Amino acid sequence: MHNLLKFITLSIFVISFTACGSGDSSSQSNSSDINNINDVKYSIDYKGLYFYAQNTPLSGYKLQALSDAEFNELNSTTQIQVADKLLSSLFFGYSSQELNEKIAKGTFLTDLAKNLQKDTTDKSWLEAYIKDENIFTQNQNEQEALDILTRFYAAKELDRYFFHNWIAYILTQTIMFSPAYELESSHNPNIARVYNRLVFSLEEEFSLAYISYIHMMSEDNWRRFRSPEDNGREMLEIFTNDRDDSKVPLAGKALQNWKLNRDNDTLVVTLNENREALNLFNTTIYNGDDFYREMVKSEAFENTVVQRLVSFFFTDSSRSTITSVSNSILQSNPKSWQDILTQILFSKEYLLHTSRAKSAEETFFSLSKKLAVKHRKTTIYSFKYALEAMHQASMKYKLGKIKRVPLDTLSFANYHKSVRDELLLRRSDPKYSDDYNAWQRQGWSDSFIADENFGYNYQDEEASLVSFINYLFVYTISREANTQELEMLKRHMLKEKNGVMVLHSAYDMFTDRDNRESRKRNIAYTVLDYLSRVDAMYTYKEVN
Repeated sequence: MHNLLKFITLSIFVISFTACGSGDSSSQSNSSDINNINDVKYSIDYKGLYFYAQNTPLSGYKLQALSDAEFNELNSTTQIQVADKLLSSLFFGYSSQELNEKIAKGTFLTDLAKNLQKDTTDKSWLEAYIKDENIFTQNQNEQEALDILTRFYAAKELDRYFFHNWIAYILTQTIMFSPAYELESSHNPNIARVYNRLVFSLEEEFSLAYISYIHMMSEDNWRRFRSPEDNGREMLEIFTNDRDDSKVPLAGKALQNWKLNRDNDTLVVTLNENREALNLFNTTIYNGDDFYREMVKSEAFENTVVQRLVSFFFTDSSRSTITSVSNSILQSNPKSWQDILTQILFSKEYLLHTSRAKSAEETFFSLSKKLAVKHRKTTIYSFKYALEAMHQASMKYKLGKIKRVPLDTLSFANYHKSVRDELLLRRSDPKYSDDYNAWQRQGWSDSFIADENFGYNYQDEEASLVSFINYLFVYTISREANTQELEMLKRHMLKEKNGVMVLHSAYDMFTDRDNRESRKRNIAYTVLDYLSRVDAMYTYKEVN
């Protein structure tokens, strides 16, 4: 490790020296120096392990992306379906008006990809906001995990900072980076240590290999896998998919002077390191530093991490599809986590040709933003414990989320209950807008069901109802109501009067002007209650 520290110090000195230049340099020379600095930055390595990596543009990906032209050829409902699949995968959503405006520009996908490379979030405001004890519940168990969930809810911009937080969240749900706070040797601060280190590393443009190397050598990782043999075996299996038991003694020997001390579960690296040549990763290694470094430089490492993330997003796809997608990504030679995940998200294969169950986070955060949900202090706190009840707790499990979605009956019942009771059937009462303790504050905003969002026609109650129903369907489950659904809902809310279909009094948003908004809300409650039971609420569908 001391050699690595000396190398980093030397590298910083070289960069600083280059940046300073000489006092009488011309502006042209200074510009050249800046370019040289960037060249130096991305060429810094430690025994072949490169520290930094530039993200590849969409045009450089081998996994075919869905183009704006292809997106624009889809019908309007399908465009919303695809847009929502992409946005909700990122834990985000837009109001119907804003989404329609973005789609109408004709460059929806390109604009979104560009936004993920821009910093527009006021980070100081956001971090202070989520820690305000008057607005969000604080000082509860696993507050570190609660902060992370709150940040996704509170963030207003889908930008570079949001994207880096999302990448960090995805990685910490997997077997690769889970803080595993369910273990006795792992503690709540490990949640923040692992997650925040990932965010900081992504902000600094560290390569995926270097980020993994730092994590493997960390005390956080050793609190999960606590002995040389256990740690060596698990790193081989998790990051290179190597289950050859004959290599475990070699890994254990390389790590012989590494141990997790029971005194505060502290990682200790002693001086009795191995000095015998060992053959692993088609090279010679000696100690733990060599073991981790050469692992992340290996071809098996790159193949494995790509396939793990592809499998995480293509959960219901065939093995041949996962292999094909992984091979296409590998052909683009990804060097950053962004290169893998951006390539997956914007791919034609993912957006058009896959179907799978949504994670609870994908459903909760996207609906929160689409419905302009207002929270009370305990909203995100309740969601965190709903995830626990679904057996989908964030960053808790030793091996990450083996199944990304709650599929057993009880877990899914808790999933449905959380979505229905906390989001769909709750309307925020404006009278309590300043009272974050009030139960009545939580729920969707009246702007979600504003007249301008659908075809409100005073002269045709039935047509207005159908338009309202279809609006609610499209912007929550990305499709219109089918014939049977329309007939069922119309039968429930309409009656015949003088040969004309009119709304029942409980749903009459025309006759009684004083109560029309409450009647309109009754329509929304009825439709949303039905939608909470529809599979499209919890699944991504393949585009037909």
